[in-house]
Amino acid sequence: MKFGICMFPTEYAMNPAEIGPALEARDFESLWVAEHTHIPCSRKSPWPGGSELPKMYYDCFAPLLALTAAGATTTKLKLGTGIQLVAQHDPIVLAKEIATLDQITNGRFLFGVGGGWNEEELGNHYEFPFKRRWKVMRERIEAMKAIWTEEKAEYHGEFVDFDPIFSWPKPVQKPHPPIHVGGAAPWGIKRALRYGDGWIPLAGRGDSDPIADAKKFREMATEAGRDPDSMELTLYVAPSDVGQLTALRDAGYARVLFIALPLAGDEFVKMIDTYAETAQKVS
Repeated sequence: MKFGICMFPTEYAMNPAEIGPALEARDFESLWVAEHTHIPCSRKSPWPGGSELPKMYYDCFAPLLALTAAGATTTKLKLGTGIQLVAQHDPIVLAKEIATLDQITNGRFLFGVGGGWNEEELGNHYEFPFKRRWKVMRERIEAMKAIWTEEKAEYHGEFVDFDPIFSWPKPVQKPHPPIHVGGAAPWGIKRALRYGDGWIPLAGRGDSDPIADAKKFREMATEAGRDPDSMELTLYVAPSDVGQLTALRDAGYARVLFIALPLAGDEFVKMIDTYAETAQKVS
């Protein structure tokens, strides 16, 4: 099982250009960064994690830029979005940005995607019903796959529609960077099986049970005609208990991500040192 760090990078946290080498030196496999383009002042949409939205949600860096900084100072650390709010982006522009990052980092990008929970945030980008965001996300991902893999790419859907285009660079990873689809079971699993290369559920929300979810994932993959071993199962916000981590590994998780608070300097280093020590104890 691989171990990574997920976080909201901010101006008051350790700089991503410094985070990358610190994680690589401690044998972490990957860094995953969150995204919110902005937080609407209305705050009508309730945060699923509780009553008060943490400050880091307001302050997080643009994810692909943060990952570029981390990638520029590392050689093997994988770089993931955890998660990118695809429905808030033009797919042609996003496809080029991701392909560029994958080229710059020699094929180290992991594309974590999700629909988002903040209705007003999405509404400030595009005009379509919030409940349709999942189809919007699927169409944009399908369109990006076409752009990444075809010399002359085109896509014609309900929400994405463009005639043949040229777009380079193409990603280093073939056919494209792996797509890890977020969202709770069972719908998150269904979406991952339809157009993803992995599933990345978030632990600790509602009555989710990561062990039961892993079993459900394998069952649904088999029923859908997909080999569950061909898809990576990643847990976002992993426990720090060695016994629980061992159980997650045995349940089939390929990767777990420890949550890192946006701390600076020695405080950040102490935090990841603790996580690294825990990871080493998992037999």
